[in-house]
Amino acid sequence: MNIYDDIYEWEGWGGQMKLGSGKCRLRIFDLKKGRKKGVSLLYPFIALVSDVPDSKMSVRSCISHIATCVARDFNLDPHRTVWVEYYPARTYGAHNEYTIPEKFERVDLTWNADLAIQPGWRPLKPEMHELVKDMVEETP
Repeated sequence: MNIYDDIYEWEGWGGQMKLGSGKCRLRIFDLKKGRKKGVSLLYPFIALVSDVPDSKMSVRSCISHIATCVARDFNLDPHRTVWVEYYPARTYGAHNEYTIPEKFERVDLTWNADLAIQPGWRPLKPEMHELVKDMVEETP
């Protein structure tokens, strides 16, 4: 179940200069909601982030800071959340004849106290890919 779907703005660092501040589209899904009681989920939350055109910073360049802020702002257990970057399909060329397919990437983060550090990216496993893809299609 989708529990948040909006533009999320994060504060940067660097005081008045607000270095690293930006915004993204954030969707948070709680897989426990709407389920019957039964087996516990190891990762009940999915945080899906996407770039927005008017942001000063890309999601990829700030994912550690974004994850830190999202976990704090939404009271998510970062160790029980799957962090995913989503890039929708894009066309380009004089007549839009070329396509870059959509891409979902899981972001593995190391947590030091309440701070996310050392991001690593990898493709989603097929089952998780299908689950996330279905959720994205339900919330265009």
